[in-house]
Amino acid sequence: MRYNKLGFIVATLVFAFALLFSPHSAFAAEEEGEFDAGPFIIDHVTDSYGWHICGEGDKSVTIPLPIILFDNGLQVFSSAKFHHGEAAYKGYALGWGDQKGSIVKLQDDYTGHLEEGEEYAVDHVCKFNISITKNVCALFISLILIAWIFLSVAKQYKRHPNEAPRGLQGLVEPVVIFLQDEVINPSLGSHAPKYTPYLLTLFFFILLNNLMGIIPIFPGGANLTGNIAVTGVLALITFFVTQFSGDKEYWKDIVNTPGVPWWLKFPLPIMPLVETIGIFTKPFVLMVRLFANITAGHIIILGFISLIFIFGQMAPALGYSVSVVSILFYIFMGCLELLVAFIQAFVFTLLSAIYIGMACGHEEAPEIAK
Repeated sequence: MRYNKLGFIVATLVFAFALLFSPHSAFAAEEEGEFDAGPFIIDHVTDSYGWHICGEGDKSVTIPLPIILFDNGLQVFSSAKFHHGEAAYKGYALGWGDQKGSIVKLQDDYTGHLEEGEEYAVDHVCKFNISITKNVCALFISLILIAWIFLSVAKQYKRHPNEAPRGLQGLVEPVVIFLQDEVINPSLGSHAPKYTPYLLTLFFFILLNNLMGIIPIFPGGANLTGNIAVTGVLALITFFVTQFSGDKEYWKDIVNTPGVPWWLKFPLPIMPLVETIGIFTKPFVLMVRLFANITAGHIIILGFISLIFIFGQMAPALGYSVSVVSILFYIFMGCLELLVAFIQAFVFTLLSAIYIGMACGHEEAPEIAK
């Protein structure tokens, strides 16, 4: 009973932090006018040019990130110059409308406040934009954390080779052994040692970023694995590893699928066409599954939070009443997202191992499979 109360208190504090440190405070939105749940949710799950910590408007605390453009030469300046999209700097401004999320070049080199309601002529959208966004920054942080974790574990193995695992080593080793015994070795057989480093890196990268996306305060809160560009690159890497690992039997089975009637291969190559399409649908499924599951979880949680302010606008008492239900659903969805974070990392790694194993056409070595 004591632990149940403690868990509820911790979950409630997490909920309070999620509201306090939200990039665009729902409380502020309610004070300024009618609360709009759509922009509130979208702003939380999409990328940005600054890392918002807390507050709103002039009182907000944001970590500015560097803007790097190749537009009439190299342009480098801080995203703080944009003042949350309300100002232009040297003719550059954050896009609006159909160009939202991009950086645009105005027709003059205007620097200063952008008046609301005024129309500003856009010369062009900056195509060569390699700015460090929130997701890119989160990517660097996760890479540093992964490197630190595994270098620390490697040092422990060197210093204490015959001792029981402890600390980070005790946390990481069971996961690595489980993945090797239950996923990598059964799927790849004698080829397992060659692909183990890639598959382990894939698992821990996805898992760490899934978990960091749940944490509402810096350095968490970035929706990295809910960004389809990131999941697309991960799927693309698996695609190339699979295709370059394919042996002649793999390609032969695609062209001449065994166990299929000849009339499905000739004169119309129906099965070869299906198999060829399957080469590209597999990484596509990997990409969409991870992106959709992570993003959907964030949207559902933000939807429950939004209900508080939607009903609160109708009547304060109604908002307080709904908040109890919203908090309970938030706690439930938070636990579910924690579970999904592990499941999605596992599924992505498992399917990658299976696809590579099918391409290798391995024959399982009994001693490895065990």
